[in-house]
Amino acid sequence: MNQRQAFGKAGEDLAVRYLKKNGYKVLERNYSCPVGEIDIIAKDKKTLVFVEVKTRRSRSYGSARLAITPHKKRKISMTALYYLKSNQQMDQDARFDVVTVQSTGGMQEIDLIQNAFDLAY
Repeated sequence: MNQRQAFGKAGEDLAVRYLKKNGYKVLERNYSCPVGEIDIIAKDKKTLVFVEVKTRRSRSYGSARLAITPHKKRKISMTALYYLKSNQQMDQDARFDVVTVQSTGGMQEIDLIQNAFDLAY
């Protein structure tokens, strides 16, 4: 694992702890299928939540929130549909959340954006 991957994994670990602290039940991490990958799949009450985690060391490339491009939204959406179909959960309430982890000056700022985007394909 290179330094960038380790930094991303540390951000995902922080995101998982944050989600659990806020009542989410984490079902899967790094779900991978032929169409893509989703960082975290969780349940928030009765809603299935597909969570993208974005971690940044600084704001020099803008907010972590800006890293969710239209292309990335399509990939996440297709992967979520694949997950729902392969697990016979097409009628399940679901949404897309984004957790941003901004690391500045040794401090981590975590932000949860519920319903961050709609299904895109």
